[in-house]
Amino acid sequence: MRDDAPDACAAPTLADIHDAASRLRGRAVRTPLLESDLLNDAAGRRVLVKAESLQRTGSFKFRGAWSKLTSLDAATRARGVVAISSGNHAQGVALAARLLGVRAVIVMPADAPAAKREGARALGAELALYDRAGGEDRDALAASLCAREGMALAHPFDDPAVIAGQGTVGLEIAEQAREAGVARAEVLVCCGGGGLTSGVALALEGAAPGLRVRPVEPEGFDDVARSLRAGAPQRNARSAGSVCDAILTPAPGRLTLPVMARLCGPGIAVSDDAALSAMAQAFARLRLALEPGGAVALAAALTRADLAEGGDPADPVMVVASGGNVDPSVFSAALALV
Repeated sequence: MRDDAPDACAAPTLADIHDAASRLRGRAVRTPLLESDLLNDAAGRRVLVKAESLQRTGSFKFRGAWSKLTSLDAATRARGVVAISSGNHAQGVALAARLLGVRAVIVMPADAPAAKREGARALGAELALYDRAGGEDRDALAASLCAREGMALAHPFDDPAVIAGQGTVGLEIAEQAREAGVARAEVLVCCGGGGLTSGVALALEGAAPGLRVRPVEPEGFDDVARSLRAGAPQRNARSAGSVCDAILTPAPGRLTLPVMARLCGPGIAVSDDAALSAMAQAFARLRLALEPGGAVALAAALTRADLAEGGDPADPVMVVASGGNVDPSVFSAALALV
């Protein structure tokens, strides 16, 4: 999908996701689907974990970033890109821009984890910090940068090319589910603005309709779950205050919410403590280092017995472990829970 296409503001199609997969071939990692007998015992069901924490830059975000930047025409891309991110999208865009030889400026909250700030800088990105806790408007800052510098915006989730890139996770899940003998399952996805969740749902709609996506968010920041229940967009009352910094977004995306409303099951909210405990379990059982926002889907698999909603409670659950860019102090606190 080119940015100058007539439907550039529409959600991507399955063909767009396959096109993004072609552009990502040889660039992104085909991350593994992992399983542990002890994790299955803890959950009381089969749990298969899609380890996107092993993706380039430590999260799924490289997929959407590469898809976005390679969708731009050469002249537009040469002027560089502006991204809005608390860290993972920042690093994905920074690496994609570096590989393509273009400038990247990241609008990032000043309270983002130091590891994520330094990760983006190390990849060559410039940072424009804003006061998330104080309510500074990140979108206005990004728009001002784009207008002043003539750069393209790489939105973290509400962009069809970004959604298509994230949807390649779903294509891989469909293939790996068949290899694992799984035809029916709930697919739990860590959810902020919904780019990954909607992309995976669109991919599975065509490639594996027996797999249903469920968005998972932190308690107190469950705008997607509330929006799905209300049938209209809902906003979070706060912009900070959870350890799950990677998925604290104000509201669902304009493009992502209709896709999630059509294709996803009800949203799930989990506590910060459950996310930290899931991080400990992921390390102990799978040797995966996850960040809190990348562990909420696994937390739901481990703590919720009602996922099947009328189906067989013993049906497998698939989990997208979406990121592993965790500060050492937070990781240490999580491991202390083992």
